Amino acid sequence: MLYLALGAAALALILAVSRGKPMVKRREWRFMAGALAIAAFAAAAWLCVSGRWGSGIVLVVLGLWLAVSTRRTGLAPRPASGRMSLEEARSILGVGPDASPAEVKAAYTRLMRSVHPDKGGTAGLAAQLNAARDRLLEK
Repeated sequence: MLYLALGAAALALILAVSRGKPMVKRREWRFMAGALAIAAFAAAAWLCVSGRWGSGIVLVVLGLWLAVSTRRTGLAPRPASGRMSLEEARSILGVGPDASPAEVKAAYTRLMRSVHPDKGGTAGLAAQLNAARDRLLEK
């Protein structure tokens, strides 16, 4: 019972200090969640081997949740209108306001080579690059 009270107090303190803002950035959370998932699986294996199946199953479920949370990717929030602004498109491609269509295409090609899903990038990043290129070339 004492451990539950200490845990609740620590959680309340963390929530009060953070004021609803994330305390850990996405990259650090992914690393910590992966390490905690491995630790949970190892502890679950040890508990199951020693005959404590209930605790082992709880740790397996915790490890699975942590492992899944490391793989989640969040897409950037879209504006309410659903259309990308010119400033946002320029910042994504890294071009200035006076960039020619050839410069836009060159920046798009350079960036797409590194973030294409076939090269280890994500579909969300590739979609943002496509949307930025289309927005700048249509003006």
